[in-house]
Amino acid sequence: MVLHHLGEQRYVGMNETGQQVLFDNSDVKVGVRPMEALLGALAACTAVDVVEIMRKRKTPLATYRIEAEGERAEGIPARYIKVTLKHIGSGPGVTKEQLEKAAHLSHEKYCSVAASLNFPVEVTAEVEN
Repeated sequence: MVLHHLGEQRYVGMNETGQQVLFDNSDVKVGVRPMEALLGALAACTAVDVVEIMRKRKTPLATYRIEAEGERAEGIPARYIKVTLKHIGSGPGVTKEQLEKAAHLSHEKYCSVAASLNFPVEVTAEVEN
């Protein structure tokens, strides 16, 4: 991911295939704030897993969404101290128990974003001029 400053507090991130995401921390928002993007990344990561798990179990989801909420610490840095992902899905033969099991498998075993948030991650900063 390469991030380019667009002015004010707007940035565009671009991955190696040219896909873009707009980050915006300015007063008039046209993109997502960085912490919202983190919630979105977590939700998307687990959604990919859950949809695939349910498909493999022959109970594909006809409708599915995740409502992500994060509670942040006071002060700086205002990191997330609690994140809740509410999985809401339905389809022929889909039970709450099946969806719950798929969600737990994702959170506990498969989702790389969740694993990154659950363990210490070494972040280094390098500077070039």
